[in-house]
Parts: sequence; C-alpha cells; structure tokens
Amino acid sequence: QVQLVDSGGGLVQAGDSLRLSCAASPGTFRSNSMGWFRQAPGKEREFVAGISWSGLSTYYTDSVKGRFTISRDNAKNTVYLQMNNLKPEDTAVYYCAASNFRGYYNSNYASRQASYDYWGQGTQVVVSS
Repeated sequence: QVQLVDSGGGLVQAGDSLRLSCAASPGTFRSNSMGWFRQAPGKEREFVAGISWSGLSTYYTDSVKGRFTISRDNAKNTVYLQMNNLKPEDTAVYYCAASNFRGYYNSNYASRQASYDYWGQGTQVVVSS
C-alpha cells in the first residue's frame, strides 16, 4: 500500500509559478512510476504529466508542454510538478498518482488513469487573470 500526500497548491495570478509536491510513504516509491492529473470544475479528470520509476522518461499533455516540469527525488520519496507561466485554464484540483506497473512506461500508459494504483487527496490550484 502506498500513501500519497499532495501539497503546494494555492491562489496565484496568471504568469506566476507554483511547485506541487507529492510525498509517498516509504517502501516501493523507487519502483513506482508517477503521474499528475487535474480536475477542473465541471470537467473530467485529465492527465497532466508522468515520470517513469527511473526518472528517465517524462510525458506531458500538450497544453502544459514547455511550462510544466515533472521530476522526482527518490531519496525523499517525493515527486514534484513545477508549474511556470500559469494560466487561468490551469485552475483545477491536482492529484498525484502512483503506478505499480513494472513494464514499459510509455506515453499511452502514462496518460491513462487506470494505469495508476494509488492516488493523493489533491491540492487546489487557482489562477486568477
């Protein structure tokens, strides 16, 4: 069982930056591929970014490419989402997720919610114009 705690959300203005953190319980974190998803009001949850267990492969949805960066620190059991040049359309609750999958973590796998076994509680990001 992996427990995930999301943090770092807040209220910012367009163009600002935020860094989200997701702290995982010790154990299998080093073997877990990790993802960030978000859910805006009235919309379905969508994929934002994913990172393989090794950290060598990262994937992003098109709307955040060039602005967001996912990274991980296995020594701290933590995955991060650095968000720069935030836009009002980035407003959402952001969730991190962990996958037990040990196979090839490709973009298709990373973007599917069903690929992940554990979820954080979410952290709210509000971007004002």
